Order: sequence, then C-alpha cells, then structure tokens
Amino acid sequence: MKKKINSNTLLLLITIALFLVMYAAGCIIYKDKGFTHLQTFLNIFINNSGLLCVAAGMTCVMLTGGIDISVGALIAMDCMFLSVGMERWEMNALVLCALVLIIGIVFGLVQGFCVAYLNIQPFIVTMAGMFFARGMTAVICTDQVSITKNEFFVKLANAKINIPFGAYTNRKGVLQIPFVRYPVMIALIVIIVIFLMLRYTKFGRSLYAVGGSETSASMMGLDVKKTKLKAYMLSSFVCSIGGICFCLNTMSGSVRQALGLEMDAISSAVIGGTLLTGGVGNVIGTLFGVMINGTISTLVKTNGKLLSSWSNIAVAALLCFFIVLQSVFAKLKDRNK
Repeated sequence: MKKKINSNTLLLLITIALFLVMYAAGCIIYKDKGFTHLQTFLNIFINNSGLLCVAAGMTCVMLTGGIDISVGALIAMDCMFLSVGMERWEMNALVLCALVLIIGIVFGLVQGFCVAYLNIQPFIVTMAGMFFARGMTAVICTDQVSITKNEFFVKLANAKINIPFGAYTNRKGVLQIPFVRYPVMIALIVIIVIFLMLRYTKFGRSLYAVGGSETSASMMGLDVKKTKLKAYMLSSFVCSIGGICFCLNTMSGSVRQALGLEMDAISSAVIGGTLLTGGVGNVIGTLFGVMINGTISTLVKTNGKLLSSWSNIAVAALLCFFIVLQSVFAKLKDRNK
C-alpha cells in the first residue's frame, strides 16, 4: 500500500508541476495577449466543465481496471434529448434534467452488468454502448437543434458568478470583471464529492482494491462484481451530469456533438496519474489533467497562427510520456513484490 501511495503521489506531483510550468510559460510568452488575466484561467474551467465531470467518472471506472468509451456518445444523446425536449416537446427543463440523470443510471447499469456479471470485455461493452447512444441521438433528431425557447435554461446558461478580485481594463477602456458560470460550480462539486468518496468511503477503497488485484479483493471479502457494477453506474450518472453542463455551454444538440470526448476524458485521467491497469489514481490528478488539456488548447488559440491540430499533437506527446511513466512504475512495483 505504501508503494501505491508513493507512486500515486509522485504521478500527481508531476502532473501539477507540468501544469504550473505550462501555464507560467503561457503567461510569459503571451503576456501582451491577456494570458495573465484571471478570466483566461477561468475560461479553462468554463470551456471544460462537462469534460471535468466525464473525466471524474472515467477515473472511477479506470481505477477498477476498466474503460468506458461510450461517454462521448452519451453526452451527445443527453444534449439532443434536452434540446429537442425543450424546443419541440416543450417540456420542463428540470424534468428533462432529471430524466437525463435516470437515463445515465440505467445506461451504466446495463453496461456494468455486462462487464461485471457476464464477464464481457469493458472495451467491447462500452463500444456497443457508444454505437447505441450515437444511434439513439439520430433517432431523437438528425438536425442540429438550438435551445432558445426555454427561458429558465437560457437564463441559467447565461448567468455569471462574478469573482470579487482580478478585474482589469481591456484595450477599449472597459472594466472586465472575472466570472464563472454555473456548470463550473456543478463540475467542481462533482470533483469534490468523488474525491471524498474515493478517500473516505468503503466503496472508494473497494475501487482501488479491485483495480489492484481482483483475487486479493475477493479474499478480503469484497464483492468484486458489485463494485464494478457500481463503478459503471457512477460513471454514466456523472457523465449525464456532464451532459447537462455540456448542454448549458453549447445550448444545442447535434448528432456529431462531443466526438472524441471519451478520448479527452481518458487522456486527462492518464495524464492525471490514473494507471490504465487500475488500482492507482486520484480525481485531483484528473482535474489537473483536464486543466493541462485546456491550457494546451488555450495556448494554441492565443498564438493565433497554429492549427488546432497542434493541441492534439501536444496531448498525444504528453499521453505517451505518462504511459511510459506508468510502465516504469508498474515494472518497479513487480520487481519489489
């Protein structure tokens, strides 16, 4: 256990240090383009609030040694359901959000049952879930639907929570007060709740135990199958929360929405120190993994001359770096057994 904690802590520290170095470099290089403004930092959270939720749920699944590649498709289905429900069916926004969360739980229940009790590979199960969710998104509607009629949802999406410090005057002489939006607060609450769950609850410790060794977990009296089932249910439930945040940011639903988001979530968790083999990881590291992804995108956009594909190249390089680190830690762990 001591070795696991040391590995986890070291990976987390590397992730945090990398984020600080990258952001500090951006502040130095692009100081004249407003990179040092507090709002630039807050925009990373605003633009990635949905991803924060999805990556937090993904971390829980990966701790068991599993994977969930259906999350991007589930986000798209959630956004389409919300958009069509409000614009064409004229349903209440809160009712639709509740239904989205229920759909997420049922979606995770089915996938978790197939993985835990039918012993089907997680990649195969969640790939089937990905195809199903994408297909259902098109069944609901094939058009891009924008949310404009529901006053409550529009007001919630446009609402700002002002920060009482960090104000600045832009080039036009207008005072800019830094702000965040409600999806950011929702995402941070999700991060905090999952952090506390992993650290202080029996279920959280069970996720680590199952990912470390299913045989040892069974010998300790843990219900491995039930733990895996709950992990996938939690992932899909949190993903649906992320779907609501994503919809609040985009205010629309589309068949091609959130393409590749599952890979962003997986890369954020890996960069944050979560081992692909399970048993080691931390949702705080995942938070910084998302922030690193967001910082890379912000640096590319701030530069203005680089293609957006450079952000993917940079993330790929970081992902390879952290996978190599994980491999080194795994070999050291096996050598010390």
